[in-house]
Amino acid sequence: MLLLLFAAGLVAVRLMISRAEPILRARVIETLSARFKSKVELTTFHVSVANGLRVSGGGLKIFGATDPNRQEPGIQPLIGVGEFHFETGIPNLFRSPMHIDAVYVKGLELNIPPKETRKEMTSMGSHSKLKIFVDKFVCEDTKLVVNTLKPGKMPLEFDIGDLKMKDIGPGQPMHFDATLVNPKPVGDIKSSGLFGPFREDSPRESPVQGDYSFDNADLGTIKGIGGILSSTGKYEGTLGNIVVDGKTDTPDFRLASSGHAVVDGTSGDTYLQPVDATLLHSSFTARGSVVRVKDPNGHDIELDVDIQHARIEDLLTLGVRALPPIMTGPVTMKTSLSLPPGDPDVVNRLKLNGKFHVPNAHFSNDQLQGKLDSLSLRSQGKPKLAQEHVEQNVPTDLQGSFILNHGRLSLPFLHFLIPGTHIDMKGDYTLDGENLNFTGTARLDATVSHMVTGWKSVLLKPVDPFFRKNGVGTEVPIKVTGTRSEPHFSLDFHHKDQGRNVNKSDPAENSD
Repeated sequence: MLLLLFAAGLVAVRLMISRAEPILRARVIETLSARFKSKVELTTFHVSVANGLRVSGGGLKIFGATDPNRQEPGIQPLIGVGEFHFETGIPNLFRSPMHIDAVYVKGLELNIPPKETRKEMTSMGSHSKLKIFVDKFVCEDTKLVVNTLKPGKMPLEFDIGDLKMKDIGPGQPMHFDATLVNPKPVGDIKSSGLFGPFREDSPRESPVQGDYSFDNADLGTIKGIGGILSSTGKYEGTLGNIVVDGKTDTPDFRLASSGHAVVDGTSGDTYLQPVDATLLHSSFTARGSVVRVKDPNGHDIELDVDIQHARIEDLLTLGVRALPPIMTGPVTMKTSLSLPPGDPDVVNRLKLNGKFHVPNAHFSNDQLQGKLDSLSLRSQGKPKLAQEHVEQNVPTDLQGSFILNHGRLSLPFLHFLIPGTHIDMKGDYTLDGENLNFTGTARLDATVSHMVTGWKSVLLKPVDPFFRKNGVGTEVPIKVTGTRSEPHFSLDFHHKDQGRNVNKSDPAENSD
């Protein structure tokens, strides 16, 4: 009798399994087809009723009306799932709609079509009622790919290590918790918030809001810079227009920033409107864009930077490899900034074009500052004090225009002022400090004979009239060559006319 009952039980189980599997398979396909209005394929599907209802499957593909990613061979699905499984009570098998607490997914890939073709997503599929409701999805190894038809741009890809979604249902927002793997700088971005309801006809208009944190990101993975970056903030808007309000801190790099950035979540492009940043004791404001490009693969950064409360030594730490920075003092600056993608160091890719004013600079190199002190004393007619090497630490007023390209700083116009001396120059300076090359004209208050002592002063009195020009005691062409650590100052009569023709009307001369 027991054997008969056991056999009957086995038959009942086999019948239940044989009926449960096609029923559930049909419900899964019908629900996904209705939810996404798309064709659905399911490669494997298994059901077990040994300890409740256990379902597993793989090779799930949900297609759209068009191929979302034409850069890959074959027709790509909108959504692909490597593996999935869930459990529920056996009575759920006989309910419609069926309720499931959680579905566990591994290898989820979301292929968002280019925005030009996204409206076609709704053109096919069933309008059946949903047969299954799921409270929560727990996803591992998820990839989000946002495709584009723009020439020269690569699809935007996000690797999401962990993703939890709940409160899932048509017409309502979905709560999510996610950990994204950021490739450069390497680090994990943790985010939680609300997404949706999803706009199938226009995904860019789907609302999104949440908070994020980006901790211990290694800037050393970006060639040419270093430090550990941390950032926190919040965001809201739509997928195509995400407004980010956050703060960034990089202790080793000593850079902190906050402000508003508008991000196109469907392309990865970012627009700063504006962002305020702090570097050591300096603050500045940046406006512009960070746009993804294909060749070379990376981001093209174009900014307008306004610096009103800053220190020149802080700014020099960004690009000058030599330490300590060549000078200290307050600075104001306005510049355009361009940083195209590529393999060279940031310093060699960075391009600047602007104007600056450093009203009270002091040079960190004692030899250079000493030469300036001596020049100031002699140009004021105090040669004896210069011979005694009286320490003056005279301030220097610098203003001009500049162009930075390929690690070389060009100054088409440079106005240099210390007590007793006015110099207009132009030239180049390499950011490694190994090459100085400037020519110009020096105008000194004292005459040539008053800048020396003793018999030299007497011998030079006859030549004073030859150098007394334009209302100053002495006017001579000069050049500065050498390196940052060993600069060389000399007269340059060969470039006399060139030095005299430096553009005095340069707008940087009137910068604040």
